[in-house]
Amino acid sequence: MMKPIIKVIIPAYNEQDSIANVINDLPKIVTEVIVISNNSTDNTLMNAQHAGATVLKENRKGYGYACLKGMDYISKQTIKPDIIVFLDGDYSDYPEQLTALINPIINDHLDFVVGARVKELRAAGSMTPQQVFGNWLATFLMKLLFNAKFTDLGPFRAIKYDQLLALNMEDKTYGWTVEMQLKALKQKLTYTEIPMKYRNRIGVSKVSGTVKGSLFAGVKILGWIFKYSFK
Repeated sequence: MMKPIIKVIIPAYNEQDSIANVINDLPKIVTEVIVISNNSTDNTLMNAQHAGATVLKENRKGYGYACLKGMDYISKQTIKPDIIVFLDGDYSDYPEQLTALINPIINDHLDFVVGARVKELRAAGSMTPQQVFGNWLATFLMKLLFNAKFTDLGPFRAIKYDQLLALNMEDKTYGWTVEMQLKALKQKLTYTEIPMKYRNRIGVSKVSGTVKGSLFAGVKILGWIFKYSFK
């Protein structure tokens, strides 16, 4: 894959203090950065635009809604990308690690790569206990039911564009990441994980930082797993 076209999709809800950092730290090999302001009420959109990103608005709240908005935008472009990278806008991931993330796709011709937030590379407190447990439970069930090798549902991930389209993604909210991994397993995509550094996010988490968000996310994730276990 010579000089692949790489597009980065960043869903962002009220990430005005972090979004420019995320964009600026991305490697120059990225062709286009697409930030979707997911009903933000602060300066997320303006700050992203000033940092050089393409900015879109999605007023329906939900991580999946924002990702689907970015995909819809790309689908209308004449020249399609080779690789899509998904990345959060809170600066908890290290955007410069994108190069390592896409290497298995470029060099080993894999379809899908997940950035795994391994314990030894995580900053203290960067993941809440409910996140750690939820990731363990979800990946344990995927291993048990589908013989999967995933250890994390990390949002920093890369996938070949044509394979992403073939997944026919549909989740609108908290189940986006696990849906992608389950469908990748079902469709027998080749995949791997890359250990990633992870730090405390800028600002307050909209999901794991609240009891309501954690519960909804947990229900959605388990729902997708059990739905696919009976297909």
